[in-house]
Amino acid sequence: MPSTKVRTAPALAEECRRWRADGTRIAFANGCFDLLHVGHIRYLAGARALGDVLVVAVNGDASVRRLKGEGRPVMPLAERLEILSHLDVVDRLVAFDEPTCAELLLLLRPHVQVKGTDYTPDSIPEADVVRSYGGTTAIAGDPKDHSTTDLLGKRRRP
Repeated sequence: MPSTKVRTAPALAEECRRWRADGTRIAFANGCFDLLHVGHIRYLAGARALGDVLVVAVNGDASVRRLKGEGRPVMPLAERLEILSHLDVVDRLVAFDEPTCAELLLLLRPHVQVKGTDYTPDSIPEADVVRSYGGTTAIAGDPKDHSTTDLLGKRRRP
C-alpha cells in the first residue's frame, strides 16, 4: 500500500524548502530499520522531539546488503517504508542507496541531523556536511542495546 508520507528526494527537497521558509524546524533521522524494534521507536521519537517535522531516510535494499551483509535486509524496502509510514512521529520518508546520507542532507538541508546513541557528537560521519549549510547534529534514543542483528542471532540459536 503506497504511503502519502513517502517522497522522492527532489519532491522532498521542495517540501523542505517550503518548511524552512515557513519557519518549520526539520529534524532528519536515517537508518536501515530492518525488523523494526523498540530501539528504533525510541530513536525516532527522540528525533521527532527535536523538530516540528521528522524526515526519515531509509537505506535501500542494496545499501542494507552492503552494510549488513548477505541475507539482509530481512524485509524489502517497500515493506520497511510502509511500516514506518504508520508511525505518528514520522512525517516524511525517503529512500537512498548511497553509502551515506550526505547527499540527501545537502539536498534537504534539515535544521538538525539526529543519530542514535551508537554515535557520539564527534563520531557522526556527516557532521561536517551538516555544519557546512548551518545545521546542527544531535544524539537521541536509548542506549544501543537493541539491534536487528542481535534479534536475528537470538532467533537462530537453539
